[in-house]
Amino acid sequence: MTTTDTTLGTAPGTVSDPAPLVVPNFGDEVAADRKLAIICSKGTLDMAYPGLILGNAALGEGIETHLFFTFWGFDMITKKTQGSLKATLLGNTAMHLPQGLGGIPGMTHLATSQLKKAIAELDIPEVPDFLDQIVASGGHLWGCRLSADMNHLTEADLRDDIEGIISASDFIEMTAGAQLLFI
Repeated sequence: MTTTDTTLGTAPGTVSDPAPLVVPNFGDEVAADRKLAIICSKGTLDMAYPGLILGNAALGEGIETHLFFTFWGFDMITKKTQGSLKATLLGNTAMHLPQGLGGIPGMTHLATSQLKKAIAELDIPEVPDFLDQIVASGGHLWGCRLSADMNHLTEADLRDDIEGIISASDFIEMTAGAQLLFI
């Protein structure tokens, strides 16, 4: 990567010298050996999509992509739960509604329904279908050994296209040099 120094203009009447601006120049070449490693640690509907969307985008750019599901992210790949992820108001200030509403019966169902409707209107697949698409595009799905043990889950409890349940150390080793995203 090379950089180019430029200067920012100063507002009229400003006394200080402008600070140099560093602009990265990545060139037009994309390294053929680029890797992206995404750690999916959340199991709510609203937190499932960032990792899936970024993974899908990376695959579209020809980047080797690995998704590692740990802790509550395991809900995304567990056969019993992957199709029933929920969105909740409780603790989620991004919903822009009073937190007290989250305790009212039916609010989780309402928030989940609204989010699913918005996702469907944008032609974004539901979580199980999105994972199918990622695998079909060459993405790699991995389960976390510690999370599997904590939840008493085996490979039989997970999607059939999970490549394995591995340790965090194994994941770090296999994705050496990758860009890493923790979601």
